[in-house]
Amino acid sequence: MKNSKNTYKVKSVVISRKPGKDKDTLKTAFIGLFNENNPHLKAKDPLSVLEFKEIEKVRIRELRNISYYLQGNDIVINNLVKLEIEAKDHIVTLTGTQDLPEGNE
Repeated sequence: MKNSKNTYKVKSVVISRKPGKDKDTLKTAFIGLFNENNPHLKAKDPLSVLEFKEIEKVRIRELRNISYYLQGNDIVINNLVKLEIEAKDHIVTLTGTQDLPEGNE
């Protein structure tokens, strides 16, 4: 796995997964970058899709307003101002800042 760290100016992300080669291998993490909130409700195409192979887990740090949608097994993070994604040692870490509406803090 190649180590990387990048910063993105996006409004929301959707975190998904794809199976590994077999049941005993690590999964592939997909992170869709969007320029609007709740893209899953509008069937919008992402600005970009990042693919990270052989991932054990995705960590979410310093972000507070996160939704997990059981219908699609996706995690959606809205109201982003900045998102930093670091991939290292089979772990993808998302950190960033959000502009949260009043009452959602």
